[in-house]
Amino acid sequence: MVAYALRLTRDPSSLRREDLEPLRAAGLDDTALLELNQVVAYFAYVNRVVDGLGVELEPFHQRSDG
Repeated sequence: MVAYALRLTRDPSSLRREDLEPLRAAGLDDTALLELNQVVAYFAYVNRVVDGLGVELEPFHQRSDG
């Protein structure tokens, strides 16, 4: 699922129907594949909207790397 999510995010036009076969082999059905696709696409969309508008996160949402 992570490999699929990365490709969908970084290079969505490279995905082909056969790229779903490993996910199907792992037990995902059509509904699960659609949900995976929708969650990844939604977060990509929201992040681009927020970043593109320069929205600043409220302090409780910011990462603390220290």
